[in-house]
Amino acid sequence: MESPPEGYRKNVGICLINPEKKVFGARRLDIPDAWQMPQGGIDDDEDPKFAALRELREETGVVSAELIAEVPFWLTYDFPPDVREKLAIRWGKEWKGQAQKWFLLKFSGKDEEVNLLGDGTEQPEFGDWAWMKPDELIDRAVDFKKTVYQQVFSVFAPHFQ
Repeated sequence: MESPPEGYRKNVGICLINPEKKVFGARRLDIPDAWQMPQGGIDDDEDPKFAALRELREETGVVSAELIAEVPFWLTYDFPPDVREKLAIRWGKEWKGQAQKWFLLKFSGKDEEVNLLGDGTEQPEFGDWAWMKPDELIDRAVDFKKTVYQQVFSVFAPHFQ
């Protein structure tokens, strides 16, 4: 796998779809009305596929999912200045933005499996969730993530047929 661009935090993104081919979206607790797909950092020497499954479990409690596809390249977005400053304090390092490896996973469980408290290892990030059409999720995402979401859905488009 090629390396992400310099200055970007390595991250995974998870596009979780249900049997009706709707996408899991969750409303962030820290940004009013901002919805997103699960995502999170890749630990040092961690395989991105493992990181995706770990982040999905940590953020949503979901373990009933199988890997279907991945975007074969890194996608990046830049943080707006205010977000960059806030995250630099939290992470103890300043990043331009995030370089993400995206994975498509098919949910095979029941909706009751979703637990926004996650697996209890991390602070909750989300206050609500829903299955949505890709365009609906793009509309509800923060502006700086919209282009990445469009690219993700473009690559995974054959799986939404």
